Amino acid sequence: MVPLHDNNPTRITPYVTYVIIGINIFVFLYELGLSERQLEQFFDQYAVVPKEITVSLQNGSLDLLIPAFLTLITSQFLHGGFLHIGGNMLFLWVFGNNIEEQLGRIKYIIFYLGCGILAGLSQWLFSMQSEIPSLGASGAIAGILGAYIIRFPKARVLTLVPLGFFITTLYIPAIFFLGFWFFQQALYGVASLQAPANIGMEGGGVAYWAHAGGFVFGVILGPILGLFSSRRNQ
Repeated sequence: MVPLHDNNPTRITPYVTYVIIGINIFVFLYELGLSERQLEQFFDQYAVVPKEITVSLQNGSLDLLIPAFLTLITSQFLHGGFLHIGGNMLFLWVFGNNIEEQLGRIKYIIFYLGCGILAGLSQWLFSMQSEIPSLGASGAIAGILGAYIIRFPKARVLTLVPLGFFITTLYIPAIFFLGFWFFQQALYGVASLQAPANIGMEGGGVAYWAHAGGFVFGVILGPILGLFSSRRNQ
């Protein structure tokens, strides 16, 4: 299912959301200009490599361009392909503006980056020895989805739904759309524990534990940062 927009208008211009989208697109365009070898090196330097975080915790001595823990932030602005960045930016576009309005711009930045960091650590917890780079904004965006589902459960999301050979659009309540999304991520994450190669990151797959972790931390951090303090009605 693909979200197109929600029926939850804002009274502000979500500048921070626009800037985040712009940075992601700018970095992706930069990636397109790199050779295959250069792109591999770029990801090795700025994406999260779980084993490097593990080694840093153990002895703290690694010859890296930037500290391993800093990649928990830089990795949030890297993407591995058009579908990867397209899907992430679509979800951010649909759901980010409402959370930015509720939290305010400064708290929204803290929330976004914080959820991304905690999502990356959630994935690291299940693949501490992996040498495969993990990257993308999906962990931070999952945090936005977690905050959205508890703040606007009754909002309706216009959704593109495939029905066999046909495609239609339906308005789906956010609690069902995002609830199903979280259940799917958690289910795939649990299934990955039984796989010979962790579906979470191994083989360039999807970081399901980062998605699930980001969602949960979004539910936790949102209220702490004032998600419900606004007097705006749902």
